[in-house]
Amino acid sequence: MNSLGRASALLAAGTMVSRITGLLRTIVLVGVIGANRAPAADAFNIANQLPNDVYAIISAGVLTAVIVPQIVQAATHADRGNAFISKLFTLGTVVLLITTGLAMLAAPWLVWITFGGAPAAQQALAIALSYWCLPQIFFYGLYSLVGETLNARRIFGPFTWAPVANNVVSIAGFLAIGAMFGTPLEQVHQWTPDRIAWLGVTVTGAIAIQAGILLAFWPRTRLRLRPDFRWRGVGLGNVGRMAGWTLLMAFMGLAAGIYQNYVASLASGSGPSVAVMSYAWLVFMLPYSIIVLSIGTPYFTQLAEHAHLGDHERVRDDIVRSIRILAFFLMGALAAVVAAVVPTSRVFTTARTDAPDTALVLLAYLPALIPLAVLFIVQRSFYAYGDTRTPFLFTLVQCALIVATTFTAQMLVSAGALPLGALAATIALGQSLASTVQTVLAVWLLHRRLGGIGTAGWLLSIGRFAIAAVPAAAAGWGVFLLLGGSAGWTLASQLSGALGAAIVAAAVLLVYVGILALLRAPELDALKSLVRRVVPSR
Repeated sequence: MNSLGRASALLAAGTMVSRITGLLRTIVLVGVIGANRAPAADAFNIANQLPNDVYAIISAGVLTAVIVPQIVQAATHADRGNAFISKLFTLGTVVLLITTGLAMLAAPWLVWITFGGAPAAQQALAIALSYWCLPQIFFYGLYSLVGETLNARRIFGPFTWAPVANNVVSIAGFLAIGAMFGTPLEQVHQWTPDRIAWLGVTVTGAIAIQAGILLAFWPRTRLRLRPDFRWRGVGLGNVGRMAGWTLLMAFMGLAAGIYQNYVASLASGSGPSVAVMSYAWLVFMLPYSIIVLSIGTPYFTQLAEHAHLGDHERVRDDIVRSIRILAFFLMGALAAVVAAVVPTSRVFTTARTDAPDTALVLLAYLPALIPLAVLFIVQRSFYAYGDTRTPFLFTLVQCALIVATTFTAQMLVSAGALPLGALAATIALGQSLASTVQTVLAVWLLHRRLGGIGTAGWLLSIGRFAIAAVPAAAAGWGVFLLLGGSAGWTLASQLSGALGAAIVAAAVLLVYVGILALLRAPELDALKSLVRRVVPSR
């Protein structure tokens, strides 16, 4: 547990710095290309999302689900896994190069299926930007392959800290674009070939640097990596069979996301659309990344080890403990974001009048925060046992619900029953509903497999956290109103929005922790442990 605590603290610190610099990166980007009612911003987000979609397939679909447990098992081999990992990296590099090349050849088609409802000029801009962005697939894949290997070897820090360099390089590039060409560049006709090239080199070059930094830490694995095209004999066939279900699952998620973007793009230039949804999702993922990934990643490595040993009791203990700790931190974060939703949304808009629209989209995503944290642990529990088929089944249900709710939103807009400006928020709310149903189904299936996962206990803990979160959020909203509310200084600029959000969030967290202290919540010990690691006593 001391090892897990140190790993979680290191990951939390790295993720926090990464996400803070990521927020600064987004603030600068919004200043350059806009957000709400900015056609150029929607085109860029479509182009830049394409490599991220492929990265999601590689990371969640194959690496996390399959490679980490396999590398953990390979460490028990006589050669400590050298042969397996060399063959795996050789195969992975070949696949990444081929995938990147095919994606670039298919760029116009990929943009069309995602952005086909947009005007021709806007689609052309997205295609031009996609040629610059799609090489990120190779660098994202390399970053994931090396990073997950480091994680499997319990070298957790570099994978989390490397994105900081990406954000710093991106910020510098965006500032240079603004200095050279002026801001904001919100309209399609403002993007000439040289401006497109500058933006493309900035975002893709930053990803390449991120991957390169991670490679510098490879010697710490003590593995001798060499090209090896003899892919038989070390269990890669088993990896392929396991990856089949996860690839299908990832492609289903990609298809659902493409349909969401296609429908949301109907509102481009008229209200919140693809760019606003992307920025709202970034805020949604901030507490998820800092808390779930920093705490859940070390637990997953330990859980995979216990599952490999067949120690089901310790696996159940890992599940219960990790869910309770994640829910404790995330419920406080959820209350803080709800209370500070308007000033937070101002950070991602160029005008104060756009903040309420963005806030509505963010609020629609938030109900899924706790369910997705539970899903993170439950899904990886199946992966630890080498079961990728069951996660495919409950993800199939989620994707079907996403498509159904998005289609419903589109029909309501077409019928005039839903304003076009509310389309993005309705799509986001449908995704939250789908994720919640997915989590309930996943918990039930894992409960059946392991003969119980302490569900009643951790649900009671979540209920206790909710009791503290509601008055804490109310107190935070009161602070926002004292600061002037929607007419106050917190919406004057992007930076004032960030400052106002920080003040409101601080008030919420103080009340939240105070109430839980009165309730003598045992999970506060995790907070004390984290504080001691971040601020060691003399």
